[in-house]
Amino acid sequence: MNLKPLSDRVILKALEAEEKTKGGIILTGGAKEKPEMAEVVAVGPGGPVDGKEVVMTVKPGDKVLTSKYSGTEVKVDGEEYTIVRQNDILAIVE
Repeated sequence: MNLKPLSDRVILKALEAEEKTKGGIILTGGAKEKPEMAEVVAVGPGGPVDGKEVVMTVKPGDKVLTSKYSGTEVKVDGEEYTIVRQNDILAIVE
């Protein structure tokens, strides 16, 4: 991948949505929700953003939850990624 995020930006790759519910019902393509869980691929250096110092707390490989409609979707080398600001990440999944 040839993307290097700047400032407080984070590049995410969406994890596949579940194809089966907990009750065992198989979902068709239209019934799947947009995944809100993603894996961190790359992290910007942080630094001053809007007059405040931002320290990056996520790292590549972390699994995170994001706001449903946050970020900018891009396609690079046939792969889809989402670029978000660190403050659009709601939680790190452990």
